Amino acid sequence: MNLKKMYLNKFRDAFKNRKQILEGIKNNIFKKEHVEAEAAKRWKLCKECPHLDTKGDKCMAPGTQPCCAECGCSLKFKLRSMSSDCPFEFWKAVMDEETEETLNQYLDETTNK
Repeated sequence: MNLKKMYLNKFRDAFKNRKQILEGIKNNIFKKEHVEAEAAKRWKLCKECPHLDTKGDKCMAPGTQPCCAECGCSLKFKLRSMSSDCPFEFWKAVMDEETEETLNQYLDETTNK
């Protein structure tokens, strides 16, 4: 597969997964203890993965390394998207987006009392 087609495929996949990407960005900005704990577990697995791209050659967005060479996602965000899976099944989603939103609302309500 040529480089141009590879990037077009990654862009198409990124568009399909835009909610998960935004979830990861949100969770990276507004840190939650349970999300950071899960991201740390995932990162431990990713560090050992042969598809880890630390240089950024396969990243969807330049300068967002480390990323997954398979999907091109920045791991800074993908690891914090609780509704995302590893493309190689090294780790799975722990909840869907709706459940995560409900949990976050509950945690916000209980910590603000």
